[in-house]
Amino acid sequence: QSIPPSRPSDPPIHVAVVACGGEDRVEETIVNIKALVLFSTIRITFHVFADEELQPSFRDRIKKWPSYFRRQFTYTIYNITYPEDGQQENWRRLFKPCASQRLFLPSILQDVDSILYVDTDILFLSPVQEMWGEFDKFNSTQLSALSPEHEDPRVGWYSRFARHPYYGVTGVNSGVMLMNLTRIRNAEFKWQQMLLPLYVKYSLNLTWGDQDLLNIIFHYNPEMLRMMPCNKNYRPDHCMYMQMCASTAHEGVRVMHGCRRSFHIDKWPTFRSVYAAVRDF
Repeated sequence: QSIPPSRPSDPPIHVAVVACGGEDRVEETIVNIKALVLFSTIRITFHVFADEELQPSFRDRIKKWPSYFRRQFTYTIYNITYPEDGQQENWRRLFKPCASQRLFLPSILQDVDSILYVDTDILFLSPVQEMWGEFDKFNSTQLSALSPEHEDPRVGWYSRFARHPYYGVTGVNSGVMLMNLTRIRNAEFKWQQMLLPLYVKYSLNLTWGDQDLLNIIFHYNPEMLRMMPCNKNYRPDHCMYMQMCASTAHEGVRVMHGCRRSFHIDKWPTFRSVYAAVRDF
């Protein structure tokens, strides 16, 4: 597949990723970034949020890449920070360590207009410009874009087990998330002020942490969310028993999401092989 060359006037693409826990998260983040750069001809600006003890390892790994490759992107590493609301440790431990950091990007990255957030276990198999182009499809009320958690409510997690409100029929998965930060900051419902009350109200029912909070938010504000096809967040759930992502039949997998540790275990050989190919490139 040919990728159109970038133009000098192309604005940078901003990508955020959060890495906490252990060295395995550093490796996943490095492979994640490598895939994004490999499939892009437009300069990417990465915003990496990481535990302080992981930051030297991240920098060391980046330095080992060839200079011609490093020239294709810039990056900034940030410490993990949460609002002074008395719930900092609870925010940090909500689902995976620090995953909820992404909820506070609008207030942290004040000078960034829009951003693509990705979990560490994400691999782009298509030009990131394609994903970024979804912003141009937003209508006047939409401020974010996500893919569905499932295609079929009969096998969906939210439709069967959720104990809180969720978006649409099957809920949404937050592993790949487009965020118009300017619109979020300017939203009438005051995004950040809403997070703590929702957490307090539903804290005992949040199985998937920050993803559940996003489902609750967009359940009550559906006009603010744009839906993307499942092939832009393709997970093991889509092929566990049968093919459950219709858009792959015509367009293939555009973005692979290695949840369930599928990049690292033998149960998912295709996911593991793709990850290894990018890691060892």
